[in-house]
Order: sequence, then structure tokens, then C-alpha cells
Amino acid sequence: MDRRKSLKLIATGAVAVPAVITACNTGDKKNSEQVTEPKFNLDRSPEELKHEKELLAKEKFFTPEEMATITILADIIIPKDEVSGSAGDAKVPDFIEFIVKDMPEHQTPLRGGLRWLDVECMKRFEKSFKDCSQPQQMEVVNDIAYPERKLKPGMSQGVRFFNLMRDLTATGFYTSEIGVKDLGYVGNTPNQWNGVPDDVLKQYGISYTEKELKECVKF
Repeated sequence: MDRRKSLKLIATGAVAVPAVITACNTGDKKNSEQVTEPKFNLDRSPEELKHEKELLAKEKFFTPEEMATITILADIIIPKDEVSGSAGDAKVPDFIEFIVKDMPEHQTPLRGGLRWLDVECMKRFEKSFKDCSQPQQMEVVNDIAYPERKLKPGMSQGVRFFNLMRDLTATGFYTSEIGVKDLGYVGNTPNQWNGVPDDVLKQYGISYTEKELKECVKF
């Protein structure tokens, strides 16, 4: 499933609009984890830093089992290749965990979709998604990853969930250090210029003066 090129288009867009999924009970159990002081490479205003620190300090929303499933799905959507690491390597699951705290409207669609995925795998293979073999996982993913195909009965909820997962995964990956390198984007970087090339100067019949050459900095 070579989707990396098409997913790059998503990277320049906003985070997806929440999918409407019939949700299961979100439950009250959450896993607490000690949070260290966040480190940011980009400039943040004091208000942004305070907000992000508060979000990171909140208890985990996803259970370890849910995070394992999210990691598998993210790596299916953007696998490791010869150019860069996978979505998991880029810490996309952590990004999705952060997003559901910052944008709570994603919580029910994602948790409901993860539950739907496990129920569908239990029907087919009597195992949860994360415990299925890779071919079994791909069988289910292929039924929900291509909505332009004839939709099988009962797959609409899975399609909406996977669309949201795909959008969040692409956004998380292509805003990470790994993803930016994958795009080949270098931004504003210093360069070295030794003046107009000689062949261009000859083409237009001009040249630098001795004074200009002496005063120029050579690299």
C-alpha cells in the first residue's frame, strides 16, 4: 500500500473534521503517568507553553491496548521505507494522544472506531485487531481504506474512522522532524555565493572589475 506520496498532500491541510461514529462507552478508567517538563524546538508564547504543558500533564486518554492499535494503524498508513522511518518512528501515536486532549471532539470518534475495529476482527478471526496476523489486519484495513470502492455492508463506520486516522497520521507525520525531512523541505538556510558564474558573465559580455574581485568574499 504505497500511499506516502498522496499523504504528503494532506500534510499541508488542517487536521480533519471529526468523523461521526456511533461510539461505545468511553469509560472512566485512565492511565496516569508522570509527565516531565515538555521541551519544544520551536518558539512558543508563554500562553502556548502553559497550555501545552497543561495538556501534557493530563492523564492518558488512550489505554495501552488502544495505543498499540493506533501504532499498528499508523505504521500501516505510513510505513518505513528507504527514505524515512514509519509513523510510529515519528511518534505519531503520541501526537494523536495529544490531539484528543487538545481537541476533545476527536475522543469519541477515535475510541468508537477502535472498538469497532476490534469487534470486526473478533467476528472474523476471534481476536482483537492488535492480536491478528499482518494479513488479517490488512484484510480489514483494505475494506475500510478505499471508500471509492464498492462499500461492503457494515463498513461505513470503519471507513469514517479510518479516514480520521489517516488524516491525523499524515498531519502528525509530516509535521515531525522525520516527516519534514521526508518532504525534502529545508526552509530558510544559509548558502554560499561566489557571484555570477563565468559562463553567464560571458553570455552577456560583462565581467567583474579587479576592484570588485578583490573586495568580494570567496568561499
